[in-house]
Amino acid sequence: MKRSRVMKKQIEIHKIDISSNLPLKFADEGIKAGFPSPAQDYLEQAIDLNKELIRHPASTFYGRVVGDSMKDEGIEEGDILVIDKSLELLDDDLAVCFIDGEFTVKRVRLEPDAAWLVPSNPDYPLIKVTRDNEFMVWGIVTYTIKKNRRKR
Repeated sequence: MKRSRVMKKQIEIHKIDISSNLPLKFADEGIKAGFPSPAQDYLEQAIDLNKELIRHPASTFYGRVVGDSMKDEGIEEGDILVIDKSLELLDDDLAVCFIDGEFTVKRVRLEPDAAWLVPSNPDYPLIKVTRDNEFMVWGIVTYTIKKNRRKR
């Protein structure tokens, strides 16, 4: 079933707070996704996620995903997006866009005479951006923060 072009609120935008300082322990040797090596010790270092995830503090925001239009790309309701407004859009970037009064997160495909907002969920239509649309690329998604533990 295809949904109409009327979009529900798809993202909540929040300004970042880089004044917090919460160093977290960090396994700098890497975490093996293959066979574990019990003989290998690792050194614990501290990592600050603000410094790791945010390159341009004055132009970076967080957004919480509302909806499921990008679920087949692994972006689900409740995920947190790190959005950098200072980056220039490149073809196929994941971007937060403002179209006709609504924020949405989509892949942006650029063609010589058009731009398309591309959802990953096939239940949602492609959106062709035309001159009739009020449209702006609001920012580029640089990271997605997920909660991996299921609710119990």
